[in-house]
Amino acid sequence: MNPIFKNTLAVIIGLFVGSVVNMAIILMSSSIIPPPKGADVTTMEGLKATIHLFQPRHFIFPFVAHALGTFAGAATTAVIAANNKTKFALAIGAFFLLGGIINVFTLPSPIWYSIIDVVFAYLPMAYMGKKLVASKAP
Repeated sequence: MNPIFKNTLAVIIGLFVGSVVNMAIILMSSSIIPPPKGADVTTMEGLKATIHLFQPRHFIFPFVAHALGTFAGAATTAVIAANNKTKFALAIGAFFLLGGIINVFTLPSPIWYSIIDVVFAYLPMAYMGKKLVASKAP
C-alpha cells in the first residue's frame, strides 16, 4: 500500500478511535460518579452555568477520557502508520491537545484541572501510546 495513503488512513482511523474512546468514557462517567444535584450536563450552557457545583471527583472521568482517548488514538495510528510512527502519534496528541485548549477557553473549569489536563492528558499519552505498540519503530 502506498505509504502516503497508509499514513493518511492511520491518522483518520486514530482520530476516530480516540474520539470514540473519549466519548464512551464521558458517556459512562455519570453512571459511576453522578453529577452534582442541580447540575445540567445535557447542554454546554447548562454545564457552564452549573460547573461551580462540581467537586474534584467530578473531574476524574473527563481527565481519564481525554488521556485514554488520546492514548488509544495515538496507539492505533502508530500501529497502522507506514513510517514516522512517533510523528503521527504525536500529531494525534496535538490534535486532541488543540481540542483540550479550546475546551479550557470554552468551559470555565478550575485552573488546577485545566493545567493537569492540558499538560498530562495529551502529548505524554500520545507518546506513551506510540511507545507501547511500536517501541522499536522510529
